[in-house]
Amino acid sequence: MRLPRDMTGRQLAQALSRFGYAVNHQTGSHIRLTTQRPSEHHVTVPAHDPLKVGTLNAILRDVAQHAGIDRDALLEQLFG
Repeated sequence: MRLPRDMTGRQLAQALSRFGYAVNHQTGSHIRLTTQRPSEHHVTVPAHDPLKVGTLNAILRDVAQHAGIDRDALLEQLFG
């Protein structure tokens, strides 16, 4: 599955809530998300419009690794 090209940081933060991520705090244009599932994990998402494809890919790869699934499976669950 291809990465979305027009996703904003806020939309990504909302999509990641399906995996238990919640906004911890925001400093400037960066949103810090935290999950406790299955263990504590933090992700920083820039609140840019749109996110650069490389940035989006790196964030999703990090989340997929923490969740123990592959990036394509994560994409399917988030946007499929």
